[in-house]
Amino acid sequence: MKTHRFWRPLLRAGLLSAALATTLSVMPASTQELFIPLGQQGNRDAISLPQTGMKAERVRVRWGSPESTRGPVGQPPISQWHYPAFVVYFESERVIRAVVKRTP
Repeated sequence: MKTHRFWRPLLRAGLLSAALATTLSVMPASTQELFIPLGQQGNRDAISLPQTGMKAERVRVRWGSPESTRGPVGQPPISQWHYPAFVVYFESERVIRAVVKRTP
């Protein structure tokens, strides 16, 4: 079969792209989804956290002064104390939650 010089590169390119598309569609995926239940995220067991209901002064005695604070805001007043590995949330002067910071 004789083809014109103009069509020859296009024909090759078409066959090459068709071959690549077929090869890529047959290749197995190289990524994998990883699901970690919320309770297992972070290393909460390896870190000591303030317990719900603790007074702010007791938290300060046990863990020292926080790196930074935010609040209080709202009614009842909610504030945050930021430590290197966790954040403590207070309602008035009582701990309502301590959360381990996410590590990248």
